[in-house]
Amino acid sequence: MSALFEPYTLRSLTIPNRVWMAPMCQYSAEASGPLAGVPRDWHLAHYGARATGGTGLILTEATAVSPEGRISPADLGIWSDTQAEAFRRITDFVKGQGAVPGIQLAHAGRKASTGVPWQHRGPLPTDAPEAWQPVGPSPVAFDADFPVPTELTVDQIKDVVRQFADAARRALAAGFDVAEVHGAHGYLIGEFLSPHSNRRTDSYGGSFENRVRFALEVIDAVRAVWPEDMPVFFRISATDWLPENGWTPDDTVRFAALAKDHGVDLLDVSTGGNAAGVTIPNEPGYQVPFAARVKRETGLAVAAVGLITEAGQAEKILTNGEADAVLIGRELLRNASFARLAARELGAEVHVPDQYLRSL
Repeated sequence: MSALFEPYTLRSLTIPNRVWMAPMCQYSAEASGPLAGVPRDWHLAHYGARATGGTGLILTEATAVSPEGRISPADLGIWSDTQAEAFRRITDFVKGQGAVPGIQLAHAGRKASTGVPWQHRGPLPTDAPEAWQPVGPSPVAFDADFPVPTELTVDQIKDVVRQFADAARRALAAGFDVAEVHGAHGYLIGEFLSPHSNRRTDSYGGSFENRVRFALEVIDAVRAVWPEDMPVFFRISATDWLPENGWTPDDTVRFAALAKDHGVDLLDVSTGGNAAGVTIPNEPGYQVPFAARVKRETGLAVAAVGLITEAGQAEKILTNGEADAVLIGRELLRNASFARLAARELGAEVHVPDQYLRSL
């Protein structure tokens, strides 16, 4: 039996295999008006194709818990019942193909109000009609081209925590089986974690215990409304890739143990995104060691991500005990049926829709 195609159970949920789709922004939702943030035909086709291709778990792109939490105006959202209702046809289709639908709940923080990449890279001009003022833990811009965010007050932090809880309730009603809290890539939760972006002097800044407070409050709020028998994930950047005054792999291991105690079932381990201009060793599997260390030192389940493009490579990560699952990103953009082809290569079986049986 191929390790990559063994089912995986978290709480009462069984995912049919260990080939999972990483969250990847599509920038294809309506940008304004009553349908802002609502998934469209593109999203049904995009996620549906990966489900028919045999992927075990489909995680949506970063889905904003509030309008100002979007990365761009064209991001998905789940701050309204209209959005939740529109997601239902996607989750129904994904489940109909034997896959599991998951949602990544997100707030972009100081990296919000950017353009759709193929139209306008970087932050939108502050006077653009579709732009808004980003917020963050401290008035520290991500980069010289980005606006200085408004520092959140303690009351506003509590409001964001409630927004995550409300979004999780809607996600459950929309048919999602996994909720992932996005704490990576320099977005709001990750901004609070790192001393590079968090310069606060109150109970949400300074010490490690204070900087992780917001993340743990969000986890608690989501876990409180998410069913006890269903899993919650947390995505983290294991390092800022900074030589000093940044979030480190040691911090990640320490945080992972806390997250486990607060009800997180799996850590989705990525890196970077919170510091501009850093050098990252962009090579196949470059983030896997960070996931392996968390698994080894805390016992928390982990998923590995980062230039995992081949079936044998993914299989080796699992058989070596470095991760419990692999998250495939760009390779699934190139090949929606990656899982089916990987199963053929490894001599395993995967769900194939009746309409595609002739492909076997």
